[in-house]
Amino acid sequence: MLKIGEKMPSFEVLDQDGNVVRSEDFIGKGRKTIIYFYPKDNTSGCTAEACSFRDSYAALTAAGYNVVGVSKDSAKSHTGFRAKHSLPFRLLADTSTEMLQAFGAWGEKKMYGKTVLGTLRRTFIFDEAGILERIIEKVDTKNAASQVLAES
Repeated sequence: MLKIGEKMPSFEVLDQDGNVVRSEDFIGKGRKTIIYFYPKDNTSGCTAEACSFRDSYAALTAAGYNVVGVSKDSAKSHTGFRAKHSLPFRLLADTSTEMLQAFGAWGEKKMYGKTVLGTLRRTFIFDEAGILERIIEKVDTKNAASQVLAES
């Protein structure tokens, strides 16, 4: 898994509108970046997490953050999810799971009593230069934005 003090891994994926998004888009732009990984669009926990970031978006941007959500869902799925919940930030489609793996957000987890490979819900916070400052591994979906702001 990515460690504190390491540089943001290089990635290239599509956002909800089919635009190519690269790691370089977030480095050296004068803003910190929150990249949160979530398992699936339109599930209860993932919706609560997205809405937490939506509801605190003004406070997060005022504190100097970009917010980006990532799952292995398709860009089309993200388009509907973003519109349905009025999300003001980009959702990235990592259908190959390469980005998830590079960040350490893909691995074994328990689901319905079985061990499966899947997305690990994690939030990564990078400084303006793309250096990892903090990882939130125990995400409180309903208070995800508060967890970020509490230590910013």
